[in-house]
Amino acid sequence: MKDFVLEQKQAVVSGIKEKIENSGSLVLVDYRGLTVEEVTDLRKKYREAGVQYKVYKNTMMKIAFKELGFEDFNQYLQGPSAVAFSSEDVTAAARITNEFAKNNEKLVIKAGILEGKLLDAQEVKAVANIPSREVLIAKLLGSFKAPVSNFVYMLDALRKKKEEQEQAV
Repeated sequence: MKDFVLEQKQAVVSGIKEKIENSGSLVLVDYRGLTVEEVTDLRKKYREAGVQYKVYKNTMMKIAFKELGFEDFNQYLQGPSAVAFSSEDVTAAARITNEFAKNNEKLVIKAGILEGKLLDAQEVKAVANIPSREVLIAKLLGSFKAPVSNFVYMLDALRKKKEEQEQAV
């Protein structure tokens, strides 16, 4: 029986480590005081953005973070803790968590990790203000489009001017 429990705990720690390793970022939160409806709403927002939200025992998370070289992260594992893992859009977990916390002061951002770097709560909030990948691409494409549009407008104006000159002659 004792071996079975140990195997289960090792499996949980391995699962946590795998999620950490496969995520571009994660955000650790204290969800104490949130209602079931609020947590359901938060989970829905995470799911829509491809973010995984999990609640683990702090002792299991401490082992996983320590084994991955994030011993400093353990200082944040006090009280109820949940983790939001982002793999596709590395800013998604921070952005959704920060936005939700603005309207629900009971959700507290504790810390995060972005591409292997430990972040405190303020740094997580700063990451939350970075636009999503799609928004950045749209802005980049818009900046490419503007010079081309101006060039086409200029060519059209030159064509019209040449036509006017030919009609005047």
